[in-house]
Amino acid sequence: MSQTTLQSQTVALTETGSDVELRKVFKVFNGETAVRGVDLTIGQGEFFSILGPSGCGKTTTLRLIAGFETPSAGEVLVRGQSMLNVPPNQRPVNTVFQSYALFGHMTIWDNVAFGLKIKGLTKAELEGQVREALVLVKMESFARRYPAQLSGGQRQRVALARALVNRPAVLLLDEPLGALDLKLRKEMQMELSSLHRELGMTFVMVTHDQEEALSLSDRIAVMNEGRVEQVGTPSEIYEAPRSPFIADFIGETNLLRGRLAQVDREGWQVETDHGSPIMVRPVADWQPGRGDAIAVSVRPEKVGLSLYPPEVKVNCFEGELQNIMYLGTHVHYAVELRSGEKITVMQVNTGGEMPTVSTQVYVHWSTQDGLAMPA
Repeated sequence: MSQTTLQSQTVALTETGSDVELRKVFKVFNGETAVRGVDLTIGQGEFFSILGPSGCGKTTTLRLIAGFETPSAGEVLVRGQSMLNVPPNQRPVNTVFQSYALFGHMTIWDNVAFGLKIKGLTKAELEGQVREALVLVKMESFARRYPAQLSGGQRQRVALARALVNRPAVLLLDEPLGALDLKLRKEMQMELSSLHRELGMTFVMVTHDQEEALSLSDRIAVMNEGRVEQVGTPSEIYEAPRSPFIADFIGETNLLRGRLAQVDREGWQVETDHGSPIMVRPVADWQPGRGDAIAVSVRPEKVGLSLYPPEVKVNCFEGELQNIMYLGTHVHYAVELRSGEKITVMQVNTGGEMPTVSTQVYVHWSTQDGLAMPA
């Protein structure tokens, strides 16, 4: 199985133009609904991530695609074919687990070859495909070792080789890097990205790590309480979240709540619950009425901090520095406004002298950097 062969196996177009579809899928466990009417269409060759907090239904959704769980209602399709009553081992998907799930008593070679042996390939075919899979993940020199003799990152590469050797249409990744330390996790993220780019295969990854999803994915589905709240590109999810939950879950944000006080062409004026007047950019596809409850998201990196009153007329507030966190490349400032609201500011570390706690400061941001959404 050469890399070219793998590519030809995984990039052939289907009639639907998608590799995975979930149509109004529900899953109920003992009266508790874990997945609530999920609709997803995952395009061929995408790196698609399902992101959300623990218990949101993301792993159950992946298991429904893999066939380890059966939908209580709705339909799962892979390459346009319904997976109803199709067992996991007969689906054109393979799963890489966080725990690796390698056979400890088998060599790396035998672990990778296990699925192929069941298919009854000739010895020459089997050896060629196993060798190609190990070369793909740079583990060919470890073929005669056992899993216990490998590092966590090496075991993860073997798990990837074992999943890829069967030439699946879709590779499912269940928190694949969750067991690795931070440095190794970053390295494996680069490996996954390169592997996806080389193969052109559809990757569907479940993760709770926002940075991982943002850096690797073509598109992201954010789940909350069994539902998909938003699907979009990483920039769409980060820059234009559709709900306070998504704004708060993806990265850091200052989430201010209030009511719409005035609407004009330059923006909407929101009076926060603490009485602060905030100007935000209008939302094209949303027409709230005066007095409607609104949440405003302002990312910390969009907020300016100064010791003196800046020459701005809107979204400028005086406050006091409550805390300073030095993070090397950046500095986080926690500011309490005179109104009582708390604002987080993130600034690039320029090496200059930093203000001290209890200093009186001013925070400010542009109208375009305040994103309004239904509260």
